[in-house]
Amino acid sequence: MANSLLSGKFAAVLPAGGLGKRMGGNIPKQLMQLGGKPVYQYSLETFLKMDEIAEVVMAVPADWKDYFEKEIETFFSASENVGKFRIKLKIVLGGSERWQSVENGVNALTSSAKYVLVHDVARPFISEKIIRDVFDTLVNKGSCLVAKPAIDTIKIASDGRVESTIDRRKVWLAQTPQAARIDLLKQLYTRIAKEPLNFTPTDEASILEFFGEPVYIVKGESANDKLTTPEDFEVFANRAKHV
Repeated sequence: MANSLLSGKFAAVLPAGGLGKRMGGNIPKQLMQLGGKPVYQYSLETFLKMDEIAEVVMAVPADWKDYFEKEIETFFSASENVGKFRIKLKIVLGGSERWQSVENGVNALTSSAKYVLVHDVARPFISEKIIRDVFDTLVNKGSCLVAKPAIDTIKIASDGRVESTIDRRKVWLAQTPQAARIDLLKQLYTRIAKEPLNFTPTDEASILEFFGEPVYIVKGESANDKLTTPEDFEVFANRAKHV
C-alpha cells in the first residue's frame, strides 16, 4: 500500500542503453519478448504505477530511440493509466557506459523528488515490496542498494588455481535498485567531470563508495535476478506466467 507521506518524493532512472551482447540476437535484450511483452515494460510499469514515484526517466540506445518511442506508444494505448503514465515518463539517450546513461537520466529529472532509484530493466520482476524497502532505507539511513546474500562458497582463483576462500557471510551479490539523494549524485557527477575516475563504475554504489559515501543494503531476492544469457530466458519466461 502506498504511503501518502512519501508520495512524489522519489524518481526512478531505468538504464536501458545496453545492447545485451551476451544474449545474442539482432535487437537489444530489453526489447525481446518475454511472456507476451518486451522485457523492459515489466519494471517500467511497476515504477510508473507507484504513487511514491514522481517521474521515471528511461535511458535508451541512440540507434533504438525511435523504436522505443513507438513501442511505448503502443504500451500507453493499452493502459488504463495512459494519462498518468505519459506525464511521468521521459526518454533520454544513454551514454557510452552504463554509469553515463544513469548520469544522463539523473540530469534529466525535473520533478521535486528528493531521491532517485536506479533500476536495470533487465531485472523485470522487481517487487513493490523491495522498492518500498528501498524508500524506507533511503529516508531513514541514506544511500542503499538491493543485494542478495551469497549462498555458495566463494573462491578467489588465478589461472585456474584456487588462491583463497572468502567468508561468504560477508559477501552480497549486488542487484538494483540502487538509490541515493538526487543532489548527492549530481555533486559526484560534477566532481567526476573535473577529475575523471581511474576505473569504470559498474554501478551507482561503486561511485558512492569511491567518494566515501556510506551505502546500506536492502535484502534482495532471486526473483530480482538479471536476465543475461539465452539460458535465462526459459527461467524468466516461467516467472512471467505468474506475474
